[in-house]
Amino acid sequence: MKNKNSKIAMLIVLALSFMSYTTLTEKSVKVDESSVTWKGYKVGGEHSGTIDLKSGSLSFDGETLTGGSFVIDMTTINTTDLKGDYKGKLDGHLKSDDFFGVEEYPTATLDIISATKKDGKYNIKANITIKGITEAISFPMTVNDDTATASLKIDRTKHNITYKSPSLLETLKDKAIYDDFDLDVILKF
Repeated sequence: MKNKNSKIAMLIVLALSFMSYTTLTEKSVKVDESSVTWKGYKVGGEHSGTIDLKSGSLSFDGETLTGGSFVIDMTTINTTDLKGDYKGKLDGHLKSDDFFGVEEYPTATLDIISATKKDGKYNIKANITIKGITEAISFPMTVNDDTATASLKIDRTKHNITYKSPSLLETLKDKAIYDDFDLDVILKF
């Protein structure tokens, strides 16, 4: 009986040790500081600006990135290449239902589904939700020490943002706004 209790106690100690080790290697870190810049393109030009991250975290197993989750504050869309009335008009238009409809959809989300490391960079597969529509995307990400950087290309039409899309309005080619826009992201944690 004593031998049986010793074996059970040893199994419990081993199980707890394994659980503690697993818990120590898996961690989630909060994003402390971020920079998210956007660039949209139109026939004959482009506009750029910033948008704020409301919250975010990255998940690691040891030093290896395994996931992450982010909430983007769509109400903070800010044009940085214009001033005065033009800036105010574009900011307002981007927040309107023609584009991001921030009154009904004040946030967008991005959830990392997988992160595969190759040659020092990660290939990220994620789900991005804009205007309540979720789309699978993939993009490269680099993680160095306490900083992660990524460049994403988003097709706005996949989120029902079709205002002056050249793929839908063949007659407006000279006033078209291209479907893809870029996001450049720097995350510090």
